[in-house]
Amino acid sequence: MKRSYIGLALGALVAVGAALSLPSCGHDQKLVSLEIQPTTFTFLTPYPSGTEQYTAVGTYIHPPATMDVTSQATWKIDDGVVTMTTSGLFTPAEGYCGGGTISASVPEGTGGASNILIAYATVTVDNPTIPLCPGYGTVATLSVGVVGTGTVTSSPAGISCPAVCVASYEVGASVLLTASPVTVTWGNCPGNSSNTCPVVIPAGGAAVTATFPQ
Repeated sequence: MKRSYIGLALGALVAVGAALSLPSCGHDQKLVSLEIQPTTFTFLTPYPSGTEQYTAVGTYIHPPATMDVTSQATWKIDDGVVTMTTSGLFTPAEGYCGGGTISASVPEGTGGASNILIAYATVTVDNPTIPLCPGYGTVATLSVGVVGTGTVTSSPAGISCPAVCVASYEVGASVLLTASPVTVTWGNCPGNSSNTCPVVIPAGGAAVTATFPQ
């Protein structure tokens, strides 16, 4: 019996020693992959055409986790088409067309490793109104729907609805729609003011409605 007790005691000591020798997962969290979202983005006209938020997403082990590490990343771009901030926010340069590669780099983890993980994304600035840009001269349609009794005309000319309600314009062009009579409710035109509706022609075209009192 004494031998059995001694054997059990020794086994318990070995198990405890092995457990103590294992690394603590809580202190060895390690970044194993990094991704930038979105991986590609194209800025179109007009300029300035707003901003795009890029996000760095890291996948960790010990313990497993997926986290937003945008604020921890060092952001860079290899072309001057974009103004960037440390938070991954990008703004295209006015009047420029071209492209670049964005990178985000993050330390491997908190377990003492010194490796750096890097992820890449691409950005394109395409101004169809500039002859040097690949999308120069691209056109899209603007359609207008009229409900009730009234008319909608455009400047530059093309729309005179309800007679002519569809016209083609260069992508990025600014078109001002004017309704008569003045009492009108616009649909799909967030920038409207009274009886006018400014539209910047997107690559996929645009559709606007004008509803007049019955």
